[in-house]
Amino acid sequence: MPPTVESTATPGPVPGASPADHAGIVVRGVARSFGAVRALDGVDLDARPGRVTALIGPNGSGKTTLLLVLAGLLVPDAGHVRVGGHDPVTDGGAARALTGWMPDAFGTWDSLTAREVLTTYAAAYRLPRDSAQARVAELLETVHLAEYADRPASVLSRGQKQRLGLARALVHSPKVLLLDEPASGLDPRSRVDLRVLLRSLAEQGCTVLVSSHVLSELDELVDDAVFLSRGRTVTPQALAGRAPAQRTWRLRSLSYGALTRWLASTGSAWQPDDDAPPPGSPDDAPGGVLLAVGGDAGAAQLVRDAVGAGVPVTSLAPVGGELEQAYLTLDEERR
Repeated sequence: MPPTVESTATPGPVPGASPADHAGIVVRGVARSFGAVRALDGVDLDARPGRVTALIGPNGSGKTTLLLVLAGLLVPDAGHVRVGGHDPVTDGGAARALTGWMPDAFGTWDSLTAREVLTTYAAAYRLPRDSAQARVAELLETVHLAEYADRPASVLSRGQKQRLGLARALVHSPKVLLLDEPASGLDPRSRVDLRVLLRSLAEQGCTVLVSSHVLSELDELVDDAVFLSRGRTVTPQALAGRAPAQRTWRLRSLSYGALTRWLASTGSAWQPDDDAPPPGSPDDAPGGVLLAVGGDAGAAQLVRDAVGAGVPVTSLAPVGGELEQAYLTLDEERR
């Protein structure tokens, strides 16, 4: 099921959702400036319990600033925020007790071991000693760092430090989880483990808000998506108005020659894919093309027509997911 793009067109409570209506994240009209730079300019956002929400936008769009506000590390200039039903400014202790925060860069005491890092944070959250030890051991297993538990953090790789940072965010079993580029530095297997873990946490009722540039993976992970542009929430209507009517698909065949001749006969516009055979190759060499297709119905019709014409089609798939296509409609994707 594709992610839902959050609709928050105007500040103030939206129908069926006020700051007290759910224990997830509610943001209304939040603004934050740094001198002359307006990082957030009236952001609205809802992230609900039991769902994974993606926070997407170009560099400089305000994603990290918003996450810092939600984590209680920055005070907004205007607007209001509720995290787990609490205001991080006026009720910071209660909000932080419910919140797990993983910044985009892991910072810790390099002389401490992985176990000592987690134990220190468990103590900061006032977990009883016995339950803290059990929780630390559980998390080290969860993030596959048990064999490095008693090694200093300074010897861990970037990916291992990312996993330790995730464990640190989870040490007190938070109800709201804020993740800023959590997959950065992770190997493919660890990224799969991260997706499985976040889905599991959401199924247990956790509110998960994740910022990432790995949009192909977010497509498989998230339930909802919120786009930021120039410090503002981009509404679905604005995206729909700028989004292309068609998407690019990759069509592959066992016979590149048969495929391209058929496309030429139908007057279709296409271009060779990266795996297209070089000029002079045998006619039955496999290969693929890129072409614009109007939605899933158009893709289904394309396959029917190609197979009906005797073209040995092997696959048809969109180039990039829905989140990536939406992201590319933002004006500042190269900012």
